[in-house]
Amino acid sequence: MATWANLGLQDSSSPLMEQLNFFHDHTLLILTMITILVGYIMGMLMFNQFTNRYLLHGQTIEIIWTVLPAIILMFIAFPSLRLLYLMDEINTPSITLKSVGHQWYWSYEYSDFLNLEFDSYMIPTNELETNGFRLLDVDNRIVLPMNNQIRILVTATDVLHSWTVPSLGVKVDATPGRLNQINFLINRPGLFFGQCSEICGANHSFMPIVIESIPMNYFIK
Repeated sequence: MATWANLGLQDSSSPLMEQLNFFHDHTLLILTMITILVGYIMGMLMFNQFTNRYLLHGQTIEIIWTVLPAIILMFIAFPSLRLLYLMDEINTPSITLKSVGHQWYWSYEYSDFLNLEFDSYMIPTNELETNGFRLLDVDNRIVLPMNNQIRILVTATDVLHSWTVPSLGVKVDATPGRLNQINFLINRPGLFFGQCSEICGANHSFMPIVIESIPMNYFIK
């Protein structure tokens, strides 16, 4: 869950989000090195008084500054593509959950069980308990087992929505007339909060998502 002083990514709760965190740090390190190098060269150009009277062309340096950026881009592109394909991979799911976006609440259906569906509305501030989270808590949470492959089918009934839980690295567009799916695994118990991430009207900010992750034996009971 994001806090007021959190400037980075949220702590990961799934293997994919862990990999996304590593990729973010990897890319940021490359960008930092490039920024320092370019900044140093620009500083040297501004304060350096030396000139080379005989330097008309520099084929070697031109080859270096053409090839080097291409190699750096490959160091970013290959891990990025690997993650892209990993996120699109659908493993054999233990549980399928269907999420339907409405203006402005979510409804859920557990496809593996008979007649198990419910609506999930945000709890208004005046009805919130002392230990509740304002604008984030819902009346009916999604309960899912940890350490199991979970498939989410996402759609909408009216306008575009987006089903997003940052700590799991999950963001799926909910499009009317279309069924999108994503696969994830929660590797620890707890509460995971998300919100609709596609502007969907007046109450876009007030349709949160809460996942309660519990061990499999409790889930079966």
